[in-house]
Amino acid sequence: MKNKLIIKTCHSCGVTIKIMSETHSSLPSLQCCGEEMTECVPNSVDAAIEKHVPTYEKVEDEIFVKVNHVMEKEHFIEWITLVAGEKEYTVTLYPEQNAEVRFPYISGSCLYAYCNKHGLWKKEVN
Repeated sequence: MKNKLIIKTCHSCGVTIKIMSETHSSLPSLQCCGEEMTECVPNSVDAAIEKHVPTYEKVEDEIFVKVNHVMEKEHFIEWITLVAGEKEYTVTLYPEQNAEVRFPYISGSCLYAYCNKHGLWKKEVN
């Protein structure tokens, strides 16, 4: 089974939720602040791709993941996630910290990075 990471956000308060699912058809409608939450589509915001899409380097049985992004209090990468089948690995990041993490190397997995201003970004791991 290959799960997909689905991210929904509330435009009123900014809350973001992550859902692991095989299919969209089984997802219930989710509401926050009295309105339906919006699904974030990876790599769809008009922003600098090279500053948002995660990159990685394979080092033995791990990957070193980096996002070339500012990490300021008002604008930063909130988290980086690796999704492989039914497994999810997430590292929460904070302003003034480097947007760098290590994950196990799993061919065919997907990396996701979430920018607090420009949403969700994705890259497949070969």
